[in-house]
Amino acid sequence: MGMFIKILIASICVAYLAVKWTGPTFDPESLKGSRVLVTGASSGIGEQMAYHYARFGAQIVITARREKVLQQVTEKCLSLGAQKALYVPADMSNESDPEKVVDFALEKLGGLDYLVLNHIGATRFAMWDGDVDHVKWLMKPNFFSYIQMAWRALPSLEQSKGSMIIVSSMAGKLSNPFTAPYTATKSALNGFFGSLSHELAMKESNVSVSICSLGLIDTDTAMNAVRGIITTPAYPASEAALNIIITGATRQLELYYPWYTYVMTLTKDWFPSLTNHLIRNAMNYNP
Repeated sequence: MGMFIKILIASICVAYLAVKWTGPTFDPESLKGSRVLVTGASSGIGEQMAYHYARFGAQIVITARREKVLQQVTEKCLSLGAQKALYVPADMSNESDPEKVVDFALEKLGGLDYLVLNHIGATRFAMWDGDVDHVKWLMKPNFFSYIQMAWRALPSLEQSKGSMIIVSSMAGKLSNPFTAPYTATKSALNGFFGSLSHELAMKESNVSVSICSLGLIDTDTAMNAVRGIITTPAYPASEAALNIIITGATRQLELYYPWYTYVMTLTKDWFPSLTNHLIRNAMNYNP
């Protein structure tokens, strides 16, 4: 059985690489002058996406809570080649801020080609302590704000034949310990935007939806949360950001990054006990 599993996983890896190599070709010129809104862009993956879009010559609006940091990121975007770079501070747990941000981007850029939703609310990497109020609160920035912004931006994206890029997590597809509230929000994201993608296709909409499921990325926030607990290697935020951008630009339905996350989503259905063992074994936990 052990040899069979190894052969099966190897076959899946080969098939995955074949799909990646024969996938749509990315043309960097296609992003020149494109109008992009990136949320959660003051640090981590969002910041790196802003820099990549800048290098491609896009027009960018970025948002996060920290105005001073946003100003610094905007200045760097301009130095990297962005045709335009603007920022708007916002707290996505505030019910009115998500729509305010989209309206700002539409006004300043004259429309949108890419809506890149990447922000998250703060939560602990720990066993759930029964705090239902925190779960309710976390749904505001991590889920409800996403669907607010998507609906607000949809008419403009229809006109531009644009794309929604949803930065999600493997936690939304594969449950992990210590992340119950976060996992709930990401599962909601995957379910909602997966359904929305079907509905847009059935209406022959011009808008594509790309759902990006990420593993452990070496952002400061993630590494500070999991230090000493997770033994899985972290992957570069800049590389994750570029893969997300390419996925949206080529209008692909899904991204799994890094590569092993795709294998894990398959093995969870075929070998649930083995997958659960591997997940728990990757954690340093002593009761």
